[in-house]
Amino acid sequence: MIHVSNPERELWPADGLLKDDLIRYYLEAAPYLLPHLHNRPLVVQRFPRGIEQEGFYQKNVPAGAPEWLQRCSVEHGGGKIVEYLVADSPEALLWLGNQACLELHPWLSRAGTLDNPDFVVFDLDPMERSTFAHICTAAVAIRELLRERGLQCYPKLSGATGMQLYLPIEPRYSYRQSRDFAEAICRRVHRAYPEITTLERRIEQRGGKLYLDYLQNGRGKTLAAPYSPRPLPGAPVSVPLTWEEVAGEAVKRGQFTVKNMLGRLEERGDLFAPVLEQRQLLPG
Repeated sequence: MIHVSNPERELWPADGLLKDDLIRYYLEAAPYLLPHLHNRPLVVQRFPRGIEQEGFYQKNVPAGAPEWLQRCSVEHGGGKIVEYLVADSPEALLWLGNQACLELHPWLSRAGTLDNPDFVVFDLDPMERSTFAHICTAAVAIRELLRERGLQCYPKLSGATGMQLYLPIEPRYSYRQSRDFAEAICRRVHRAYPEITTLERRIEQRGGKLYLDYLQNGRGKTLAAPYSPRPLPGAPVSVPLTWEEVAGEAVKRGQFTVKNMLGRLEERGDLFAPVLEQRQLLPG
């Protein structure tokens, strides 16, 4: 039994969304959300007093957490052991909601194959001069380069300002291999669209252009899960898209939120299901 503390706590005050609303969203979205968290170490971002107060990231399962929560012990550099939560049940989501976890960041690999990611990811991070059209142009360009290699990828809005593409792969490659492959694709896109994209790591050197981030392909690096809320005004959600929506620029950033995401799920289902089911081999 989980006792929900302070269910009336305002987590998105300007939007009138309470902790109780977050928990209800997690439980109703559980059939779609849990498969994307299954057997993966989870990093969360917590906002105990709502998004207008400072939040913090949490990796270790906190002291006093229920014993029944699934855990995954991971050794990092220097022999440091981190005990991550693995959210494998609606009860775990309820507990996370009660902890005011507004952002869910699963690993790109699973327990048992932690050094071998299931996805190559392309994180399209807009700067001040970037438009949504620039993001969609780069996304379609990446898709076409992958299709030329017999590969399929799947887009989702980050829930913040950018877009992320997931290329599902066999968990046989190292993170270095997946990163090198993503870098090669991003360099091709940058050569084709140098006026709107950049590979510059330093923000001040990006010239306001769309950053093609391939460095997210690293052990322990994470992205917001599909259907994860984001701690931003409006309570936006990281939402999978169809390629028709991307090519047509048919979806606005922030359009899907904790308030209306379930309607889209009921209508369209899990557009990211192929990411979990499809396994592809990288060329070469």
